[in-house]
Amino acid sequence: DKETLRRGVGRSEIARKRDLAIMSGKAMLESSCPDLKLLARGKVRDVYEVDAGSLLFVTSDRISAFDVVMKNGVPGKGKLLTQVTMHWFALLGDVCPNHVITASIAEMPAVVQQYRDQLEGRVMLVKRLDMLSVEAIIRGYITGSGWKDYQANGSLCGIALPAGPGNCDQVGKPPLTPSHQVT
Repeated sequence: DKETLRRGVGRSEIARKRDLAIMSGKAMLESSCPDLKLLARGKVRDVYEVDAGSLLFVTSDRISAFDVVMKNGVPGKGKLLTQVTMHWFALLGDVCPNHVITASIAEMPAVVQQYRDQLEGRVMLVKRLDMLSVEAIIRGYITGSGWKDYQANGSLCGIALPAGPGNCDQVGKPPLTPSHQVT
C-alpha cells in the first residue's frame, strides 16, 4: 500500500520514490493504439498485431479476481507486471527460449513508438508464434474454485486432500493444478 511505500521499509530511497511515482498516476484500464489492429483484450493484457511476424503485449492496470475484471485498476500495476515478467524471461533465457523481442519502446517500430506516452514501461514486442494454451496454479490455500471443488469432491482438480480443511485454509504441500485463461 502507499503508506508502506512511503515508509520505505527495507527498500532503497530510489526504489521507494520510483514506486510512489508509479502508483500516484491514474490507472490505465484500456490501451488505445488506433493504428494497430487489436487482436484481444484479456483480463489484464491487450494484444495488438504489429506486423505479420510480431505482436505487441500491453499490460494494463486492470485487476481481476476469480475470473472477474474489476471496474477500478491499480495505477502502475501494468508497469510492475511487465518488469517482473521481463525479469523472469531474462533470468530463464538461457534455460528456455522465449518469444520476447524487446520491452524497450526505443527499439520498437515507429507505429508503436507514437504511443510512447501511454505504453512506456508496460509493453513487450514479441514474436508471433503458435500458442500452446496452458495455465497452472500452485494452490497454497484452498479458496475460490478450489474450495468449491473440494466441497463437491473432497479433492482439488482430482488431487485427493485430507479431510478437514476449511475455506481459505493452507493445504499443506501446495499442489500444482491445471487452470484455464478467461479472456
